[in-house]
Amino acid sequence: MQSRETSTTPLELWGGVECTVVRIGDEYRDQLVETGHAYRMADLDEIARLGIRTVRYPIVWERVVGDHPDKLDFSWHDERLRRLRDLGVKVIGGLVHHGSGPRFTSLLDPDFPAKLGHYAAKVAERYPWIDRWTPVNEPLTTARFSCLYGHWYPHTKDWGAFMRALVLECAGSLLAMRAIRAVNPGALHVTTEDMGKTFATPALQHQANHENERRWLSMDLLAGRVGASHPFRETLERHADRKLLDLLATGEAAPDIIGINHYLTSERYLDERVDLYPNVEPGTNGRDTYVDLEAVRMPHLAEEVGPAARLREVWERYGIPLAITEVHHGCTREEQVRWLQQVWQAAEQVRSEGADVRAVTIWSLFGNVDWRSLITRREGIYDVGAFDTRGGKPRPTMVARAAASLATGGKVEHPIIHGKGWWQRPERFYIGASACEPAAFGHHPVLITGATGTLGQAFGRICTHRGLQHVVTDRATLDVTDAASIDEALDRLRPWAVINTAGFVRVPEAEHQPDDCFRINTTGPELLAAACHKRGIPFVTFSSDLVFDGQKGEAYLEPDPTSPACVYGRSKADAEQRVMTIDPRALIIRTSAFFGPWDRYNFLHDTLGRLHRGEEVLASDNSMVSPTYVPDLVHATLDLLLDGEQGIWHLANEGSVSWHGLARDIAGRAGMSPRKIVDSAGPRADNTLATSRGQLLRPLESALTDFMLHAETLPGR
Repeated sequence: MQSRETSTTPLELWGGVECTVVRIGDEYRDQLVETGHAYRMADLDEIARLGIRTVRYPIVWERVVGDHPDKLDFSWHDERLRRLRDLGVKVIGGLVHHGSGPRFTSLLDPDFPAKLGHYAAKVAERYPWIDRWTPVNEPLTTARFSCLYGHWYPHTKDWGAFMRALVLECAGSLLAMRAIRAVNPGALHVTTEDMGKTFATPALQHQANHENERRWLSMDLLAGRVGASHPFRETLERHADRKLLDLLATGEAAPDIIGINHYLTSERYLDERVDLYPNVEPGTNGRDTYVDLEAVRMPHLAEEVGPAARLREVWERYGIPLAITEVHHGCTREEQVRWLQQVWQAAEQVRSEGADVRAVTIWSLFGNVDWRSLITRREGIYDVGAFDTRGGKPRPTMVARAAASLATGGKVEHPIIHGKGWWQRPERFYIGASACEPAAFGHHPVLITGATGTLGQAFGRICTHRGLQHVVTDRATLDVTDAASIDEALDRLRPWAVINTAGFVRVPEAEHQPDDCFRINTTGPELLAAACHKRGIPFVTFSSDLVFDGQKGEAYLEPDPTSPACVYGRSKADAEQRVMTIDPRALIIRTSAFFGPWDRYNFLHDTLGRLHRGEEVLASDNSMVSPTYVPDLVHATLDLLLDGEQGIWHLANEGSVSWHGLARDIAGRAGMSPRKIVDSAGPRADNTLATSRGQLLRPLESALTDFMLHAETLPGR
């Protein structure tokens, strides 16, 4: 075995590619395919550019082996592993990642260990230079989800099946490492698991005690600690092969590095007082009925949860070198970075106390798909990682910039780091929650113009929700058409970014008030861009689908030349040109027909109001648009700003509909008759916005559903 490094070496940043291949019924889901990594060789160069020199990388059994154990195809892996080696990136090879193997085996197959060992031998012979291996990722978690909860194949919900599967996985790890070490005697075993702790009310402490003892079971089995006196030995012997238990008790499979995959939802709180949580579905252990909650949302546990506490527990129990082998948060961009920062600091803190913590791993480098439903539903929900791949190639996000800094020994530097993550703010609590101060800013805020408009108010609301320090200005505080007013406000408020939502929005009236329209929509952004560029402040402003005349015959993309057919459209097109001339790094968001849940000033609310009053609704069936849900628009804009994006982006919900079709749709959702919705005809125009940079907003259908659920005031309600 190789000698173990000491914790005097700097904390490393590793990377990981979400590579789950899981069987649901007779169908396999492959995250490498669903995130597109399977088709993008250039992803590996992006990993290396971050400064990452070790990556958890899949050589997953199900992707190599077909219907027979000796029918192997390594061609995909040969090419990629060779490239990683050329880039100087070390590999931790993963063989089974939440899966149950090819179709000729399963987690309940008595021959699963031998078959995995056979596969591991083939892999090691092909890649003898790989010296760190994870034969089975999260064996306890996989056994729970597959055999105790029934989410994944073989879909059992049986305690005995869970116990058998876990022992078979651990024995598979042992035989896999034995086969690997026959080729490379110095190969290290990197075992991963979620070590989240369970807390409970006094009445449910017995259940918490059971789960807290159970959480150690995979590591105890691998480390050879499940002897005659182990709390689970008797039940293991009832359900699993005693010969395998004795083999594991030798400690041959002991990890060289224990990898902890810690998430914000890893730690749980059990409470039998289900009436206190009306929006949480209760469950049962067969004896008690209770809710299973995120422990981070319970105020009395604030000092007991978090990665540092779990690292200390694992180090104290095993004394084996540690790594945090997955850090991912499927949330907004600043929350992803705040979580990465907190986990990194926790690792550094526990290292300073004497624990041998080797690394922190950026997980889901290229995102993941449908993990919000544990991949059990095909909803296509993509969570961004260090890179956003929705544009067809990996686009570095703010997480990537933070990772690059940490990988080279630096720190994460950005004003948002001063804010607290949602898991640290008082509104997170199930009971006793309190709202954030909506406009407090002690450090450099985001400055948002247009306090009285729909967009300005939405940005203020969502910045508060996201814990982003901000200030929303009205015309008295900052007049966008007055250079002196802009300079005074920027010098006084010292924002780190400016988002301009001020504008002349009355499209028909612009034809009669062109001077006012151009002064606000064109001169205003021009002056703001100049002031921000002079100070090096990122600048965001909004444009419109009306910079196009609708005669292209198909959806418009960002590079298409503008062709406005109205005064309002010309004011926006001129603003785009002037802003980009002054500051090519500015971010210009083109959007269309936005509607939101927090005000009445949109087509949907007006339609429902008229129908409720028995009035006609005139709406053209010849005019096609891309309606845009304001919360989606604001969130995506903030993420792009934090990512450092620039240039023109089209942000609209995916889909296209005529104004007439949209009116009928929303009437149907509200249970109103569409009888009074009249086609106003008019010239044909298709102002649908599509994108060549990546579709960031969800389908229109989902946005309309949300609108109906969350609109604060709807006629007829």
